[in-house]
Amino acid sequence: MEVTVNQQLYTIPDGCTVQTLLSDILGSPAKGMAVAINQTIVSKAHWQTVLLNNGDHIIIITATQGG
Repeated sequence: MEVTVNQQLYTIPDGCTVQTLLSDILGSPAKGMAVAINQTIVSKAHWQTVLLNNGDHIIIITATQGG
């Protein structure tokens, strides 16, 4: 199936969770990140259980330091 992550198209396996997308497919650390699927924020506590669907639009925001 295909999902869009930060305006880039990815092909992922059926049954892929938010956590799997972040760690296995994108190789992103989970610290300091926020995830929204179809404009709805997904709590980090639910990343392991929320399944992605074909056509989902995912936005990943990473916190940065600065001042």
